[in-house]
Amino acid sequence: MQQFNNWNLPLRGLARVRLAALVLVVLMLGACASAPKGQAYDPIEKVNRATFTFNDYFDRIVLKPLSEGYVAAVPKDGRTAVSNFFDNATYIDTILNDFLQGKGKQGFSDVGRLLINTTVGVVGLFDPATSAGLVQHDEDFGQTLGVWGFGPGAYVVVPVYGPNTVRDLPDLATSALTSAVFWSGFFVTPYVTIPLSVLSAADLRSRASNAIRFVNESALDPYVFTREAWVQHRTYLIFDGNLPMTDDDFSDEGFGD
Repeated sequence: MQQFNNWNLPLRGLARVRLAALVLVVLMLGACASAPKGQAYDPIEKVNRATFTFNDYFDRIVLKPLSEGYVAAVPKDGRTAVSNFFDNATYIDTILNDFLQGKGKQGFSDVGRLLINTTVGVVGLFDPATSAGLVQHDEDFGQTLGVWGFGPGAYVVVPVYGPNTVRDLPDLATSALTSAVFWSGFFVTPYVTIPLSVLSAADLRSRASNAIRFVNESALDPYVFTREAWVQHRTYLIFDGNLPMTDDDFSDEGFGD
């Protein structure tokens, strides 16, 4: 499966694109080995499949060995601290999109979470905010556009980056511009950006390893499976899990006739 790239685009979008979508496959689709119901709009499927194949090769040659070395070298507590740090470093993206979506209460809660984890949590290495009742949220500009009424558009597989839709493409830029990792190259030193990017790629790939293995071993068509899971996951996020009822839902409940 295609996985993560983080050479220049910091990790918030990467976690969302690869980690969240693939973990969703396991959590929401269970042991089903075929694609979910419904079809994403995929007018350039041949191109997307070619990119998917390239991304899979890149993962097997670069990202998987990188993550395996990372897991072997860094103990679990250390990896948790690394994950916490990168989640915190990109959390301003969630906060801004909280307010753009009109979620004021959630936005102020997330501001508090960021402040607590940055200070008490030692630049985000620890997560005292969760213990304080300030839960982590996942918002981005692609979700914001969905809330504003924009449709997903065509499904697109971005080289190395992975699955996307036309609606979500602007988030590739906004998630980078709101990341502390990106700006560290300007305000600290450009030499810190590449090591942090490599570390975040290893972190994200290691977090998704079990889900990736599940898809590769179980899906009849990994491309279709990933595509449908990705589109469903994005819809799930836009509606905060409260998906609107469809005609098929009523029919399944015996009200369709």
